[in-house]
Amino acid sequence: MIRLRFLAAAALVASSPAAAQYWGPAWGSEPVAVPMHVEQGVDFVFTDPQLRLAEQQQRQQPFGNWMVRNLGFDQGQPQSAPNPLFIELHRGLQQYQMSWGRLPQLNVPAGAALKAGSKDPRVDILRQRLGMYPGGGFDAQLTQAVREFQRVHGLKVSGLADAATIRSLNLGADHYLRRIALNLERARRLPEMGQFQRYVVVDSGSAEIHMFNDDRLSSSMRAIVGAPESKTPMMALLLRGAKVNPYWNVPADMIRDFTARNVLKQGTSYIKNYNYEVLTGSGDAIVPIDPKYVDWKAVAAGSSNVLVRQLPGPWNSMGEIKFETPNDFGIYLHDTPSKALFAKADRWISNGCVRLEDADRFTTWVYGGKPQSAERETMVPVQSPVPVYMTYLTVEAGQGGVQFRPDPYNFDEQASQRLFGPPQRFAQFG
Repeated sequence: MIRLRFLAAAALVASSPAAAQYWGPAWGSEPVAVPMHVEQGVDFVFTDPQLRLAEQQQRQQPFGNWMVRNLGFDQGQPQSAPNPLFIELHRGLQQYQMSWGRLPQLNVPAGAALKAGSKDPRVDILRQRLGMYPGGGFDAQLTQAVREFQRVHGLKVSGLADAATIRSLNLGADHYLRRIALNLERARRLPEMGQFQRYVVVDSGSAEIHMFNDDRLSSSMRAIVGAPESKTPMMALLLRGAKVNPYWNVPADMIRDFTARNVLKQGTSYIKNYNYEVLTGSGDAIVPIDPKYVDWKAVAAGSSNVLVRQLPGPWNSMGEIKFETPNDFGIYLHDTPSKALFAKADRWISNGCVRLEDADRFTTWVYGGKPQSAERETMVPVQSPVPVYMTYLTVEAGQGGVQFRPDPYNFDEQASQRLFGPPQRFAQFG
């Protein structure tokens, strides 16, 4: 049913002459799930007819012989340079192969944590695994080698060869080369050089947002993205405008499970205290109603429906601006009044939408300034729609090589099976 709903909606948008004005589902409708034929972890969901060409190009490039298609290791250079992120990851893969990939892939037996001064016979195996001669004990040089391994592989940097570090070592370089290759596959699907004058990359792997102008990184900021149980999908969308001083339309399940039950506990003053208003109707015929005349018991039981929205203001969950990226999945970018959350390491906490650390800076980048509006919700279109690619990168590449990140959505393991099949020794490059 979900897949049929998605395909029908996609066909309607693609065939409609008013597709450029499409602003997503009607007010209060339930967002659909990612269609079953799209395997998240590698593929994008393309939501706008203007991005159909990119979708066709993606489908025309099946995985096949991945290394031959994407990387010319015999010449030491990529066969193509789709975008800056791909270039950095390609360079990082080569650096990893030349460093960690060329070390002896020995298995370090499990046991008690190894640390400076340890006399355990496994210390010699650990030394060889990290490219050092045996017999030197757990000295300062080995401590530094362990710390560097931990830094690169996303572990707690302690210099202590604990259980997590030994497990990571025993996964072997091939495991991590596969992860880099998988992230290269994701990066390949981002806009090619010259495809767009500007575009946005939302990376739910790092919970960050990157803005590109003429294929160069213009600005970045932190983001809050979907929790593991409400993942931000990998999607390609068009940002067509923004609602300044937006309402927040409370999702139907939250009205049932939270709003209605709180009204039953606290009375209808709950609606006023939290700056909500209750409405009824559909389309252009939505009108406010007095919450006293709502059967909140029936709403909480799911046998009656009502619309609830939060008024614009500093309390509003959307903050001062909500960016419209028309799609049937209820995913968009928005401001938030809860700024302190961006200082936290764990920013995978939303219901799927993307919260902006600095909405003012993002707005200025989109519009060239801050649009003026009335006190209530105002739609402000952009002159030229901005492509937004929501991807998922679990490897960061830079001048110092690569660093592996956590995999909060567990996409890596799923996608690796599709890309490479069952675990096996990764081909040696070079």
